[in-house]
Amino acid sequence: MPADRSVRPTAERVREAAFNRLLHAGFDPPLEGAAFLDVFAGTGAVGLEALSRGAARAGFIERDPAALALLRGNVGGEGTIHARDAAAPGPAPAAYDIAWLDPPWRSGLAAPTLAALGREGWLRPGALVVVESAHDDAPDLPGLIDRRRYGRAALAFLRFSALPPNREGRERGGGVHGGGACAVRDTGDGVQDRGGRGR
Repeated sequence: MPADRSVRPTAERVREAAFNRLLHAGFDPPLEGAAFLDVFAGTGAVGLEALSRGAARAGFIERDPAALALLRGNVGGEGTIHARDAAAPGPAPAAYDIAWLDPPWRSGLAAPTLAALGREGWLRPGALVVVESAHDDAPDLPGLIDRRRYGRAALAFLRFSALPPNREGRERGGGVHGGGACAVRDTGDGVQDRGGRGR
């Protein structure tokens, strides 16, 4: 555990249980071959676990400077780091099939972050979203498929379908289905990387 208490890695047993669900519960899209987005990534443990379990590529959204230093050291050449505010991420360079949101507990950020990710094209229509929260402060989000409690933590598994309207009042279309080889890019302080689609 890093000394900075703003970085709170998902407990190993919660991560293990969640990935067992993702692999064996018959969710669509499946983890195997998916584009996986780790939001409020912290140390990057969740996204790296996804890669080790068969995801084709992984993206990591984080803006805290201390967390970013850890994240860059941990991810190395294994994925794409987006140094952005998760609740205001800007347009997506590519869409993801599965997203894991672990906002600071009791922050109220889960719903606005999910809306922003959809509005800006980070999630493809039908994407699977896992939201981690304190068990006694689980957000009420649409599209609930399953909810699980693991000690102090709760996980909600959601189907993301209806994309909220953007600023002009139009709905954004779904992005490209993720896949392909993993390439390394760090998009820096909000700079959009529209180069390679496969990461």
